[in-house]
Amino acid sequence: MAQRKNFMGALVTAAVLISLVTGCGAKATETTATPKAPETSKSTEAPPAKPASDKVVVGFSQIGAESGWRGAETQSIQDTAKADSTIELKFSDAQQKQENQIKAIRSFIAQKVDVIAMAPVVETGWEAVLKEAKDAKIPVILVDRGIDKKNEDLYTSFIGSDFILEGQNAAKAMAEHLGDKGNIIELEGTVGASAAIDRKKGFDDEMKNHPNIKIVKSQSGDFTRATGKQVMEAILKSPEGKDIQGVYAHNDDMALGAIQAIEEAGKKPGSDIKIVSVDGIKEAFEAIKAGKLNTVVECNPLLGPQLFQAAKDVKAGKQLPKWIKSNEEVFSGQKAIDALPNRKY
Repeated sequence: MAQRKNFMGALVTAAVLISLVTGCGAKATETTATPKAPETSKSTEAPPAKPASDKVVVGFSQIGAESGWRGAETQSIQDTAKADSTIELKFSDAQQKQENQIKAIRSFIAQKVDVIAMAPVVETGWEAVLKEAKDAKIPVILVDRGIDKKNEDLYTSFIGSDFILEGQNAAKAMAEHLGDKGNIIELEGTVGASAAIDRKKGFDDEMKNHPNIKIVKSQSGDFTRATGKQVMEAILKSPEGKDIQGVYAHNDDMALGAIQAIEEAGKKPGSDIKIVSVDGIKEAFEAIKAGKLNTVVECNPLLGPQLFQAAKDVKAGKQLPKWIKSNEEVFSGQKAIDALPNRKY
């Protein structure tokens, strides 16, 4: 009997223990299990915000590489960006085509750059794409060339030269070299380019003060050496080119091409035919030293530092001047020879 009681007690004790173990296990399962969130809850969560970049991202559309001056400007911009860890440059070469520049600007807008900069190949035809940049709240800085004054509200600032003043200075130099009398040829830049338009205007306006100097032929050389030479060759063979005493070239490369044509025609550039040009590349200074070119009106292409400082300022919320002018001089004779060793382009 005692044995039976002991056996029954053991059974009861075992049952209680099993019940306790089963209960704890069930409870542990409930408390440690992680309930699944509804699928819809994921779509309502905001993605983590991206940290603001310390870099200023600048998209720059360059005209191309039509001259030594243009190459110097490109080098200045690329070198300045490379040396500055706070700048990220996105560079595009338009190869002298406006449609390529417009595509580049739209690409910069899509990439959400901080600032768009460009050297416009011509003055007109920018309204639509610059309106897109304005709508995207991306400031636009023009470099070395301007656009139609009707569209001044579509860009923030222009960095570059006073092309009209350059033309005026070139005319004064030509008048001095010719003794206020003679026939001259004008080699114009790319048709529609602001530099060509304004350098012609400045030159023509100043020439009104020198009535005995006559522009007998004016033709575009497209700012290139090869075309400048080709145009000059044709002019020298034409009736207008039979009696000329001077050549005014809107840039040095066209002047250097004209020098080649003049020499091949059996005349002496710099003496038989006086030559005045604009830009200030090293080869032009060498031509002055050689006596083949008379005056260079400087147009500074080393605009990289000014461009990126302006980009930093505008990103920081500072107001830029509408026109940031570059410092420039006029070089003739010994002054040009003395400056030659220090030319950077």
